[in-house]
Amino acid sequence: MKGSWKIGRIAGVDAFVHWSFGLLIAWAGWSAWSGAGSLLAVALGIAFLLAVFGSVLLHELGHALAARGYGVRTHSILLTPIGGIANLEGMPSAPRAELAIALAGPAVNVVIAASLALLLAMFGNGFGLVEGLVSGLMWANVTLAAFNLIPAFPMDGGRALRALLATRMGKHSATAIAVKLGKAVAIAMAIIGFFTNPMLVLVAVFVWIAGSSEARAISADVPGSWSSDVYARRDTAAWWDERYDEVDRWNRPRSNPPSVVLINGRLFYR
Repeated sequence: MKGSWKIGRIAGVDAFVHWSFGLLIAWAGWSAWSGAGSLLAVALGIAFLLAVFGSVLLHELGHALAARGYGVRTHSILLTPIGGIANLEGMPSAPRAELAIALAGPAVNVVIAASLALLLAMFGNGFGLVEGLVSGLMWANVTLAAFNLIPAFPMDGGRALRALLATRMGKHSATAIAVKLGKAVAIAMAIIGFFTNPMLVLVAVFVWIAGSSEARAISADVPGSWSSDVYARRDTAAWWDERYDEVDRWNRPRSNPPSVVLINGRLFYR
């Protein structure tokens, strides 16, 4: 993967880290040194950062394993300073499958946070110097789960919302509603960030762009017009006003081709 280094293979998935991650480690070390002026503080600061991104890696692995359960391969996982990316080869058309895959990541963070909370409750001050690190990691996982469940693309909450809506309407309509809500969230983020934290404004811009990109992607998914009434449930039918061989040529590359095609008003079953 260009501009990144392979750090291992977990559960059959190659994991990479982007070169810019080194800058983040350097920043964490410098911040710890500036604040405390000791090598111990630097070590703990870097250890905490690595632990947080270990949680991010497990979050993405949760997506990958859930996708595998639905027959979708994950080519790789990439860690960057702004988060992780699981490179799935596709997404199942069934809304329930997309919902399960979307929620798998935050579920991992919830399990990690609950496990750390249990350890803190059991051992209390027994952690000594690293008690603050364990407590901080617990809250970091709570934050990761909560942030990713925000109902806006590209966060998991946006995909989960789209999947829930798609059980009652076409995927296009569900995406349109999820994107509109996501953009409203982005505007709220930008307003709050303007008065509190400029980084939140950048996140808002990212969310807005990602939502627009998702809307374009779903529109371009089918080289023709889809009937939302037919498409609503399981991606089993398509509307295409062309010759059958054209449709067949379009179907072949797809992992979940439609089983019913409507051509010039006639139904063809595959």
